[in-house]
Amino acid sequence: MRISLDPEQCYGSGDCVHRAPSVFTKVDGLGAVIPGREYDVDAPRVREAAEGCPSAAITIIRADTEEARG
Repeated sequence: MRISLDPEQCYGSGDCVHRAPSVFTKVDGLGAVIPGREYDVDAPRVREAAEGCPSAAITIIRADTEEARG
């Protein structure tokens, strides 16, 4: 599984960075996945960030099916 964050959908609340700063960062005021951290899905805080994203910009994608969750 991997993490995807849609910058077109993100409005920069920073909630993801607050919940999982080792995986998310802000770039130009918007949320972003830190390069190399796209597969750190198992951390509970990452799942919380995806489920709690106020703009629903974060998805967790199953690699075998490319099915999005979050």
